[in-house]
This record gives sequence, C-alpha cells and structure tokens, in this order.
Amino acid sequence: MASSTPSRSPSLRPPPLRVWVWTAATLALVVVATLLWRGSSVAATDSTTAPEPAVPDAAPAARVAPAWSADAGAPLPRRVVESGRVLVPDEHGFTALDGATGEEAWHYRRADARLCDVTAVNGLVVAVFRTRDRCDEALALTAATGVRAWTRNLSLRGDAVLASTDRVVLASSATGIVLLDPVGSNVRWRHAAPEGCRLVGSDVGSAGVVVLERCPDSAAVQLRLFDGFSGEARWTRDLAVPEGGAVRLAGVDRLVDVVAGDALLVHRPDDGALLQQLPLPAAAGEPEDEALHQAGVGDLALVWARGTVRALDGTTGAPVWQLPALGLPSATDAAQVWVPEADGFVQRDLATGSEVGRAAVEGGLTPGGRTSVVGPVLVYRLPDRVVGFA
Repeated sequence: MASSTPSRSPSLRPPPLRVWVWTAATLALVVVATLLWRGSSVAATDSTTAPEPAVPDAAPAARVAPAWSADAGAPLPRRVVESGRVLVPDEHGFTALDGATGEEAWHYRRADARLCDVTAVNGLVVAVFRTRDRCDEALALTAATGVRAWTRNLSLRGDAVLASTDRVVLASSATGIVLLDPVGSNVRWRHAAPEGCRLVGSDVGSAGVVVLERCPDSAAVQLRLFDGFSGEARWTRDLAVPEGGAVRLAGVDRLVDVVAGDALLVHRPDDGALLQQLPLPAAAGEPEDEALHQAGVGDLALVWARGTVRALDGTTGAPVWQLPALGLPSATDAAQVWVPEADGFVQRDLATGSEVGRAAVEGGLTPGGRTSVVGPVLVYRLPDRVVGFA
C-alpha cells in the first residue's frame, strides 16, 4: 500500500506595502472627515420639518380666552403669522407653532451661531445668523413645512435687523441697508449712509424703502424713498427736527408716515409731499421706546400710535376714522378688521370703523400688541410673547 505524503499549508505573507499605505490613507480620511463634520454647521444644526397645516375654516367665537402662549427668547418679527404658522425666535434659531393649537410644528436652531434677526414673507421664513462678529449667513425655510428653500453668505453688521414686504427683505443698521430677494436669495441693491451721517430709521412697505438720515452739518433729518426692486432714489425731503429731537418712522404702507415730536407727518409716496400733519397726544414715556405700527389694508393705511388707531385715506392722507385701540388691527378680508381694544377684539367695518362683531376677553388685553387671525384663533403679538385666543 502506497504511503501518503502530508500536505503542507502555504506560508502566510504580510500584505504588500501599498495595501498598508492605502489602508492608512483611508483611515486618515475617515478621521479628518469625522472631525470636519463635527465642527461643521451641519453637525451644529438641529432642525425638523412638518406637513402642511390644516387651518380650520371657522371664525373667532363671541367670547375668547388665552388658549396658548409662547415667550420669545429674541425680538419678535413685526408680523409673526405666515402660512398658518406662528414664528417665535430665540437666541439660536426659531420655532414655528401651529397657529390653531400653539403646538410646535417645526424648528430650526444653530448651536454654533446666534440669530441676528428673522422675518416672514411670501410663504418663507428668512433669517440671518451671526457666526463671529458679523451677520454673515442667511437662509430661507418654507414657513408651512420648515423645508429649506435657500442658503447664502452675507456680510452685514452684527446689529442688523430685518423687515419685509411682498418680494422684498430689508436688512438695516445705522450705517446702511441691504435689499434681498426673499424668493431668489440674491442681493438686489445696497445703500450706505453718506460719510459722517447715520440712519436713524428705515422701513419697507408697499410704498417702497424709506430711510431717515441725520448728518452732523444739518439740523434737518432727510426722509428718502427708494424703489424696493431697483434701488432708484425717488425723492428726498428735509424734516425740520432739532438735533437730538425725537423722530420715528411709523410705516411705509400706502403712505409714508413719520412721528416727529407730537405730530404724525403723512407724506405722499410718489413725490414725498406732506399731505397731513395730525396732532398726537404726548408720549407716555421716552419717545424712542414707543411702539408704532402701520399696515396697508385695501385703500387705507392703518396707523397705531399712542393709544389710537387711525385709518388714513391712501390718496389724501386724511383720517377716514379713528378710535382708541391697544394695538394694530388685522384684516380678515378686504372689508373688515379685528381691532384689539380694552375689553377684547372688535371686528370693524374697514370703510367706516363701525362695529360688526366682537370677541370679548375676560380681563381685557395687554396694550402694545398686533393682531393676526388663523381660522378661529386670534393671534396677539406682544413685544415679548405671542398669545393665541380661542
């Protein structure tokens, strides 16, 4: 019988040097990528999205009470309601609440940046963040869902604030303004204050973009109007205000209105001509701290200043009606507005100011608010919080 020879296992050889090099390079890339990701804005971002809201098709009840409230951790935008959501900012971002329930729908926050300011327009929430000493990162999210629409870099001062109107976002500071397209994200134009001068006010509305410029060599304050899209300067007017005197923009919707001392100066938007000089009661506190609100509704400009809402004719500036109010009304349609008053919200005819409905609030309302409507809920925006009445 033939004897068998035991088989010998092949000897194990170390992998070639090139394999070690490839392996080490791959591990190094993984480590670097991990470190870069951990230090990136992506890792520092906490965001959620939501489905489109279903706004109830109902009107406010005859008696309402606070159904929900939310404190703001940062200055609230002038108009907090957009696409059925209520926008509430904080130090590092913002939350969008369901306007009907007050529950969180979605949020966006950056742990590595601070919120400069935020506004809402054209179905979008537009925000600017500060990563170092300047407001340098802007983004837009769809208001209804929180889905990102665009992101871009900017270079704004660290104290820049935002305001908006249809298809225009205004970023302003004491040294100049920048106009953004909220839908397309591009910078439309810029305006810098002349050397040695400063902007003491700026605003945007249906009439255009208005700035108040004060220069050291003149006792007058210049009121200037620009086209919101092209940046073309339409007109300039001098306001005779003593150096250090209080002058504030009330708004730029339908009419261009300025509060100077104890007068409301009403200007025509096409050429800046002074239409009306309406007397105001003396300011209760420091004029620089007073709240002024204006909105265009139909053919009227609604102006709330020093405890009174005035409906001004959009052509002549003459008061159509006026009455005591705690804040700026909100339009439910082209014919009626909800006015916050001492004992609740009063629905008034836009043309005459006559009462056509009421949503009483036990204990009344806090002064200084701005009203919006989401289905059966009256959303009341105060300087430091938002309250939903249902």
